[in-house]
Amino acid sequence: MQATISIEKERSKEEFPAVLSLREKLAYGLGDVGSNFLFDTGQLFLLKYFTDVVGLNPMVAGGVFLVAKIWDAFADVGVGTWIDNRRRIGPRGRFRPFMLWAALPLGILMVSNFMIPNVSITAQEIWAYVSYIVFGTVYSISNVAFGSMQPAMTRNSVERSQLSAWRNMGSNMGNLLTTVGFIPIVLLLPTQRIGYTVAAVVFAILGVACQLISYRNIKENYHDEARDNAAAEVHSVGRKELLKDVLRSYRSVFRNKPLLVLCLANLFTFSAYNVKLAVQFYFAQYVLHDITIVSYMTFVTMGFAILGSAMIPVFSRRLGKKQTYIMACMIWAISDGIGYFLTNSGWTFAFFTSVSYFGNGLITGLNWALISDVVDYGEWKTHVRSEGIVYSSYTYFRKLSLAAAGSIPGFILAFIGYVPNHEQTAFALEGIRGLVFLYPVAGALLTMVLMWFYPITERKYTDIMLDLQQRRNKSQLDRADEKA
Repeated sequence: MQATISIEKERSKEEFPAVLSLREKLAYGLGDVGSNFLFDTGQLFLLKYFTDVVGLNPMVAGGVFLVAKIWDAFADVGVGTWIDNRRRIGPRGRFRPFMLWAALPLGILMVSNFMIPNVSITAQEIWAYVSYIVFGTVYSISNVAFGSMQPAMTRNSVERSQLSAWRNMGSNMGNLLTTVGFIPIVLLLPTQRIGYTVAAVVFAILGVACQLISYRNIKENYHDEARDNAAAEVHSVGRKELLKDVLRSYRSVFRNKPLLVLCLANLFTFSAYNVKLAVQFYFAQYVLHDITIVSYMTFVTMGFAILGSAMIPVFSRRLGKKQTYIMACMIWAISDGIGYFLTNSGWTFAFFTSVSYFGNGLITGLNWALISDVVDYGEWKTHVRSEGIVYSSYTYFRKLSLAAAGSIPGFILAFIGYVPNHEQTAFALEGIRGLVFLYPVAGALLTMVLMWFYPITERKYTDIMLDLQQRRNKSQLDRADEKA
């Protein structure tokens, strides 16, 4: 009798998926505000700190990002494997504890990136490599768990799209406040070295606070009972069976075509977006001759990115997520393509960047909705549900894109003969302009081609979820019969 009641409760949850409260959605978005305070500070300003404040060679500075982000990519996969194969799941859930454990260390490590001491150049390079690599590892622990949690919060497709929109608005808000606030804090202090450190401390405190508030106000409404039971059985059998289970999960990733398409799409779009973010400060300082223009115009440009995120449910309902994604890439490519030829002032830079960020806001927000869909697709296709491994595979490619975004500007700056805090040659200025505009155009166009091969339409996803629901109901009935 108890088994029947339990089954009916679970069935009710499947037929009427959890509708999240506004508080939960706000808290989930706030989690990404905190993540971006901690992450974007390094992604936006660390290259300039390395080259213009510490005095590292741009090639060396680019190498820090390349090595650290490739390491992070593998760390993401390892963290995803760890999360998926945890056996003792406490009352906090499978994913939430990692947000709690990683928050404070993440803040401390972020500040350490901007506290390179005035010692020998070799010691400074070692400090830069070690601090950024360790920071990235801890960030993987926090962020993989945070992203993997979305499918456990709701199985309602509409709610997932809204949750993704909230997350992306949080991401854009974190990026906006970091971009607007960091340099003014630096300029308030007597030296750039002190200014960068103080600004990092401010955003570290804010980032940790946001993550802890998010942790306290979100919860995991669903768990995979079959996976938990399997994990318990593996624990009794031994490590050999555990290894087989892990390998089975990885094999399922390579059979997940939508995941592979999404991973490659992010490799192009995320690297393009972050290259533009990193190089815009060089562009403003040496081409437009006013570095503070980035802080002012960011209110407008990131406002358009947030608007793009907010419009995701509207466009998704009318066009579908796939067609909205392709349309967003087209907007981005056209805007930056025209901007390359016409940008010659702060106003034109703000205008073309705003339009391109609108397209990027759509893309970034859709990514979080699509990754939840491909988790369900993977379970439907392979009978293996692995949120952690799927999400970490996705972030693996995002980290590779960040490796490109951090290293390519450094390498190009070295190639074009960039000299910190001096007037640049015409060749150097043209190289900086190309990084800001042409690199994003190439990324957007390549992504448009890739997304034509993305197979999950709205109708396809509905069929997948109905099939999965039938499987789960049958599995619960079978387990109830076995217990009886």
